[in-house]
Amino acid sequence: MARAFDPFSQVDRWFSDVARTPASAAMPMDLYRDGDVFVARVDLPGVDPASIDVDVDDRTLTVRAQRTVETTDEQKWLVHERPAGTFARQLTLGYGVALDKIGAEYRDGVLSLRIPVAEEAKPRKIAVAHSGGATQIEGSVES
Repeated sequence: MARAFDPFSQVDRWFSDVARTPASAAMPMDLYRDGDVFVARVDLPGVDPASIDVDVDDRTLTVRAQRTVETTDEQKWLVHERPAGTFARQLTLGYGVALDKIGAEYRDGVLSLRIPVAEEAKPRKIAVAHSGGATQIEGSVES
């Protein structure tokens, strides 16, 4: 069976490999909005939960975590693909989020961040006040 020639498949894969930064490779993330909350889920398998640090400074949210490799003098590595060390990932937050209400939970190797939309940024209806009494328009019909 002949395979169709696709000259862009290899180029596409090469560009996606080049675009991956060390942080994104070690800390892949999903980010979505669920109603009035933004949710970020960061994969952090094998990190010490005590090493996870989340902070916000001037609208920049930073996640740091550390993964260590346990080695002995007798080990001879055959394949060593899992990155180790300290990793950081940053998100720039807009002005429409409640910085003081961000929550974080680490479970099953995934750090979940909940970033609520600020009350003042939520859409709302504005009531229109009506003043004055009923207005009657008088006129005559001419034929």
